[in-house]
Amino acid sequence: MTYSNRRQKAVNLLSHLELDVLVLCQHENIRYLSGFSGSAGVLLVTPDQLVFLTDSRYTTQANEEVTADCVIEYKVQADGVTEQLLSLGVTRIGFESDLAFGIVNGFQKKGDASWTWLHLKDELNPLRLHKSAHEISLMASAADLNVAGLAEIEEMIRPGVRENDIALALEFALRKLGAEEKAFDIIVASGLRGALPHGIASDKLLVEGELVTIDFGCRLSGYHSDETVTLALGEVNTELRTIFDTVLEAHDRALAAVAPGIALIELDRIARDHIKASGYGDYFGHGLGHGVGLDVHEAPTLSPRSKAIAEEGMVFTIEPGVYVPGVGGVRIEDMVLVTADSHQTLTKIPKRFRNILLN
Repeated sequence: MTYSNRRQKAVNLLSHLELDVLVLCQHENIRYLSGFSGSAGVLLVTPDQLVFLTDSRYTTQANEEVTADCVIEYKVQADGVTEQLLSLGVTRIGFESDLAFGIVNGFQKKGDASWTWLHLKDELNPLRLHKSAHEISLMASAADLNVAGLAEIEEMIRPGVRENDIALALEFALRKLGAEEKAFDIIVASGLRGALPHGIASDKLLVEGELVTIDFGCRLSGYHSDETVTLALGEVNTELRTIFDTVLEAHDRALAAVAPGIALIELDRIARDHIKASGYGDYFGHGLGHGVGLDVHEAPTLSPRSKAIAEEGMVFTIEPGVYVPGVGGVRIEDMVLVTADSHQTLTKIPKRFRNILLN
């Protein structure tokens, strides 16, 4: 999808929401519509113009990267933005609801008292909800880096090694292979820490007979990969193996059901019902998945409260988990693309039970 097509999507959204202008400050929305990869800027979208504003640190970069009608340098962000809004003659202004209060308050204080400011959240989801072939290719390539990165450090996943050391080595491997950055702080949670859904790597040493959950991903040209594997360190006890088999079956059932037209709440139900029937319903507390793209967590959401329907071009995760305090936990995650008549799994690391045999 070209920037012209993306711009038209934004213009259509303006019309649908009956707005004169969108004031976008979130990096992901700015990059999607203009190509700017820096960390400071504001994009104004009207039916007729795309105006990008930034400060002197990024002016040269913006002139090289940005696809817009004009690039304007400001000294004070609020002054530059409100000056442009005044020149555009707008009255109904939409902005991202996740913006810090201070930023919005600065725009409002310096702007025209007659302006109407409307905060947008779910209303902006359609902008980046459906991925183009180029976006999908970038995420698939980022997922390929996951395979290579994990293979490069798998030999160190052994008893006596610190979780932190595994996370650091994996991050370095991904960067060395060409990733821009890790997608998020890498989770390495072994043994009892496996019961922590967001068990960021710690100083804990891996121990034989444990499960270790590794949740990781990377960013490539702005787009992310995200997946989770759970590995066995030698022989594990019967309960841990039962938990693993339960989560894997829930994952596989939900993944197999992905197709255009299915309600995302139904995908969550398929996985959740199996976990509940296996006796672990109280230990699966998060949603089944989330969208992935320029942000590693974006629309759509898969949970018991989801209202969206799977549509061609959506990319989201399937990641059921069971977390039992005092015992351990398992999460298994893949990224999946909804295709015209079914789905395609973008992540490629096998999710079967993997027992790392110890010497």
